[in-house]
Amino acid sequence: MTSRPHDPRKLDVAAAAAESQALEGLWPLAGFERLAEGPDKVEGAGRGGDVHWVARGEQRDVAGAAPEIWLQLAARATIWRECQRCLQPVALQLDVARAFRFVADEATAEALDADSEDDILALPRRLDLHALVEDELLLALPLVPMHVECPQELPRSAGDTPGEDTPAASPKPFAALAGLRRGRPD
Repeated sequence: MTSRPHDPRKLDVAAAAAESQALEGLWPLAGFERLAEGPDKVEGAGRGGDVHWVARGEQRDVAGAAPEIWLQLAARATIWRECQRCLQPVALQLDVARAFRFVADEATAEALDADSEDDILALPRRLDLHALVEDELLLALPLVPMHVECPQELPRSAGDTPGEDTPAASPKPFAALAGLRRGRPD
């Protein structure tokens, strides 16, 4: 059986799985509109670079049933966002590695999804792999993007004085209560 090339924008997942077809490529980050939108997008920084992706279809034999259709997906990209601590650009390295099991229809996917750890999807006639890669990269974004260590000193609050690293000792209310109790006979 000769393997024919598959279009990643209109992927026949069942045929790719039957042929154990592997696809790989680079897509410009600028082509992923949802990754570049949002209030936390750093102006100009979010559209450079590429998304490297690899997808491989496979069939897994099941005793007494038709083989299961699976798609292994891996993607890697560097996304720029605004650090929520220092408000400077931060590069986020996103690495995604997922396996998707495809079933006949939405009802089957919904029924199996509740009892399974696997990612189960209804088998589409044609799968837009570009959209799936973008979905997975969006899910990999951290809720609060920030540097491990910010490149500049963070602003201090109005009450802090420069050079003061430790807050002044404040009175301890329970220590005062303990002192009152010691002065009282039991």
